[in-house]
Amino acid sequence: MPKKAKSKAKKSASRKPAKKKAAKKSLKKKTAKKKALKKTIQKKTTVKKKAKKKTIPKAKPVHKKRPLAPQQPIIEPGPPIVVGQPIEEPMELEEAVGVVTHYYSHLSVAIIQLNKGALKTGDSIHIKGITTDFTQPVESMEYEHQHIDQVTAGQSFGLKVKDHTRQHDIVYRVR
Repeated sequence: MPKKAKSKAKKSASRKPAKKKAAKKSLKKKTAKKKALKKTIQKKTTVKKKAKKKTIPKAKPVHKKRPLAPQQPIIEPGPPIVVGQPIEEPMELEEAVGVVTHYYSHLSVAIIQLNKGALKTGDSIHIKGITTDFTQPVESMEYEHQHIDQVTAGQSFGLKVKDHTRQHDIVYRVR
């Protein structure tokens, strides 16, 4: 039995230094691996830096002479367009009397500012704008929610219209 005890003692004694040696070797391997990684990382970064330097050429200022633009004629402004004045020339039998200032689509009512002349029930009017162009008789007019038969220059009134009108459409009285 004493032989077994000696063998265990030898084994335990021999194991301790082996563990230390193995630990030292593993530390050396780990540090070696870390150093190798650092070197590869440094190589990669230097390669990338060199590549960037090679691919980006230095920009030299280039002064190209641009061709001169052809001289455009100078257009002088005409008289200003005033709300209430006709944009286009009316027909011979028409006289511009007012301008549409607002349109209520749910009521089909146009608010008209009468600038000159007079307008009464039964007159025929022509409303013309960029997209609007229709003629109708004056059937129903209101001023401050009261039904009226005649309006004079300077008044704004509501007029029942048969088609959609827009702001700044011109109202002509047809003779």
